[in-house]
Amino acid sequence: ADLAMWNWVFSAGNTTLLRRLLDLDGERIALMDEGDIDVHLLSLTAPGVQMFDADTAVAIATSTNDQLAEAVRRHPTRFAALASFAPQDPKRAAKEIDRAINTLKLNGLIVNSHTNGEYLDNPKFWPIFEAAAAVKAPLYIHPRNPPLPASLILKGSYNLYSAIWGFQVETGIHAMRLIVNGVFDAFPELQIVLGHMGEALPFWLYRMDRRWRGSLKRGKPSDYVRNNFLITTSGVNAHEPLQYCHTVLGADRLMFAIDYPYEETLEAAQFMKTAPLPDADLEKIAHLNAERVFHIAPRS
Repeated sequence: ADLAMWNWVFSAGNTTLLRRLLDLDGERIALMDEGDIDVHLLSLTAPGVQMFDADTAVAIATSTNDQLAEAVRRHPTRFAALASFAPQDPKRAAKEIDRAINTLKLNGLIVNSHTNGEYLDNPKFWPIFEAAAAVKAPLYIHPRNPPLPASLILKGSYNLYSAIWGFQVETGIHAMRLIVNGVFDAFPELQIVLGHMGEALPFWLYRMDRRWRGSLKRGKPSDYVRNNFLITTSGVNAHEPLQYCHTVLGADRLMFAIDYPYEETLEAAQFMKTAPLPDADLEKIAHLNAERVFHIAPRS
């Protein structure tokens, strides 16, 4: 399924997408200026390094982080960046997290959900959380196609396993696994970022609490969503879900995002500029929250 995504990216009809993915200087900044976008938070596109063997994944993550740091150095007022790491080797992932944040001065971390069908609630991955907590770095969990068994049942006359449905289902499951299996009880300060209006979690708060029968140190599942998660608007340029998420999570937990180049800059910018929310809350969502969470210096 991940190879299908790359076949799509590299297909003859997607020359604009591929060009924009590779560009860190020209068209990207011109579109930012046109849309009144001050800063892009850069990251390696999905599915990242998690489809490779451990040694290859570690090497690509290291090289990518170096390239991102160089891009930020070239454009320090326009770019910030999220570091990749290889969950296939949690100990080396922890070392790269430390290097990326403390040496390269990147702004946070990104992982593309499951790794070979395994999720980060498995204690063998917890050195990653220990490293993230030590450097106070937020972790963005980006979607990828579901593991193969789920992909098979999401296929039909029209494939549902990617962004139309499978992405949000798979990443929402990952987030719930972290909550119910005690990750945030072990790492209470850990902050997770979810795109696409929260991969549906905000819409299920009542239901998850209503059916919860387990034991957590700090309350019900919804309490963890409200305290350990932030969500972005990426790929959902619609005011109705924004207003709902604003109501149930509050302005401090929402961040504007474009999902460039998979979404169009001007459409996303217009969506935010016309959002029917209080001006003070729009300031938080548009930039103040991201500056706080990702340690990005505000532009003058």
